[in-house]
Amino acid sequence: MILAGFEIRIDDEHKHNERREPISWNLGWSVLILVLAGAMALSAADPLAAGVQRRLDLIESGKAKRGQVLHFTPAELNAWVRVKAPGIVHQGFRDPRLQLGNGTAHASALVDFLKVRQAKGVATNWLVAKLIQGEKLVTADASIQSAHGRATVHLIRVAIGGVAVTGAPLDFLVQNFLLPFYPDAKIDAPFELADDVDRIVVTPAAAFVYIKPVYNPR
Repeated sequence: MILAGFEIRIDDEHKHNERREPISWNLGWSVLILVLAGAMALSAADPLAAGVQRRLDLIESGKAKRGQVLHFTPAELNAWVRVKAPGIVHQGFRDPRLQLGNGTAHASALVDFLKVRQAKGVATNWLVAKLIQGEKLVTADASIQSAHGRATVHLIRVAIGGVAVTGAPLDFLVQNFLLPFYPDAKIDAPFELADDVDRIVVTPAAAFVYIKPVYNPR
């Protein structure tokens, strides 16, 4: 992996795991924000973020109406992330942004990996610290597939400072920077949505959460 003109070679302890362990996300479509952002108190000063949280609480409590469709616009999701992120990543992470596509999402943020590790109380050896310190633009593209109460998120591309990260270096980032924040996360593997959610549909205009309709046995 190339960072600031240096090549980082992953230690032997990471090389044996050529296949990523599946990672899980509590709510499928918010995975990406994952890559970028567990709940925190939302500021009443941001009505868009507060509105998102109210709808999420409605879904997670099982109180959403049968057959209801709840939508989350990019502006609302970005407001929610701006409020949420500081409670998850205490330092070394700023300016998160999210764009939606047809079944896809693009996320970006300015990240100082060394500060992120320090905030989690994780020790970093001197050489790696020198290579990963400093703020860098991190971007992630993912596809989201969802049906019948399940969803799957596939990472399409991750880049640091415009340089694509794949293979063992990507495994290293997942193990050291994603899993410490979302230890139960799942990537490239299906996971269950909230009990009453049938599917999530992502479009450029909004992410739509479809609540299961009333069951009418015949």
